[in-house]
Amino acid sequence: MTKKIQQNVLWAEDSKLAPGVMEFLAGEDVLLDRQLLVYDIQATQAHIRGLSRINIFSSDEATQLVAALDDLASEFLAGEFILDERFEDGHSAIEAYLTERFGDLGKKIHTGRSRNDQILVATRLYLQAKLKAVRTQTLAVAKACLQRAQADELTPMPGYTHLQPAMPSSVGLWMGAFAEAMLDNADWLLAIKQQINISPLGAAAGFGTSLPLDRQGVAKELGFERVQINAQYVQNSRGKFELMALQGIEQVLLDVRRLAWDLSLFSTAEFGFVKMGKGYSTGSSIMPNKSNPDVVELLRGAVVVVQGAITELQNLLSLPSGYQRDLQLTKAPLLRAMNMANSALGILPGLIAGLEFNRVAMLQKITPEMFATDRAMQLVETGLSFRAAYLQMKSPPAGEAEFTPGTSLAMRLSAGGSGKPGLQVLRERLLKYGNKQA
Repeated sequence: MTKKIQQNVLWAEDSKLAPGVMEFLAGEDVLLDRQLLVYDIQATQAHIRGLSRINIFSSDEATQLVAALDDLASEFLAGEFILDERFEDGHSAIEAYLTERFGDLGKKIHTGRSRNDQILVATRLYLQAKLKAVRTQTLAVAKACLQRAQADELTPMPGYTHLQPAMPSSVGLWMGAFAEAMLDNADWLLAIKQQINISPLGAAAGFGTSLPLDRQGVAKELGFERVQINAQYVQNSRGKFELMALQGIEQVLLDVRRLAWDLSLFSTAEFGFVKMGKGYSTGSSIMPNKSNPDVVELLRGAVVVVQGAITELQNLLSLPSGYQRDLQLTKAPLLRAMNMANSALGILPGLIAGLEFNRVAMLQKITPEMFATDRAMQLVETGLSFRAAYLQMKSPPAGEAEFTPGTSLAMRLSAGGSGKPGLQVLRERLLKYGNKQA
């Protein structure tokens, strides 16, 4: 394929634009479409079959075109077909490929659709695949956290509020918190995936077409639960649905940030509670003594990329109804944020599995004053009011018997507390999710 980009625009046979205009219009779009092309091909194949059902293509023509698109997908994935500046975007590349092979027959594939619903359906398929993948990764993180929590369920560690020593806690409680958070995040991702699992194809430029398109049949073939009915709402939903997906991803990475913050803090020499396994820390370029937690620091910052993308989309969506070219700019932040989420979540299970806890260091940080609440509760059990016990324990009498971390954890009987973190409940929930289709 050696045609120039100007010869591969879908809206003109011989475009005569001012110098630099085509480059400005295309921007990085054609490069970004490399991540969407396989979904665009999939949608085009379903569209062709749908057109054959209303006699735009014969059965043989549809079979030839669909087979050719299989070839294009294979060539693209093998690096034999390169989506580059010769094309305005992925849509024009598909049409150019088919036109080169079949002539006028290839030019018929755009019948009954616009690039507007074409990019919408490709993006929607991409979102379905990515949300499923991120949900699977989120459950893998939940599993890793739960396994660490179970392995050290009653291993004492100091608990903090306001970053000040508070009460004895346990590794089971700390890691179990992230396991449950990730299970909730997986629920949220599934709800979003289901909410946007609707087919936009057939809306064309936002006004429908004069053809009796088989929108239901095409939607079913592509795996969508239903058709997005209103053609104008289809256009208005571009960016909105992407925003919903990113907001779900943000919730996951907010919890990743909190875990990364804890690991960054607890791995310092001042705490010394935990050490990252081999392969998850780096060295200094100048200080031979340094071992740097670069991985958890970048995990801590990953959510910022998603939040930046959310902000971009929110600002871009200040638009009137219908398609506006501004919406092209939703693509880059969406793909960038999804790629960041995929990279960050892919690293976490191995990092969590390789954590090494320093039990001695954690015990040393559990100081006598951290048992004050436990002592107060013992007094309550003798009939004293909690407020009176609270005031008494602010200045405990000398010579009172010392508690131990183990004693403290054994006293914590309420479900979900440090001594009874409810890990079996989380395990049963994780097993249930494992049997569900993501």
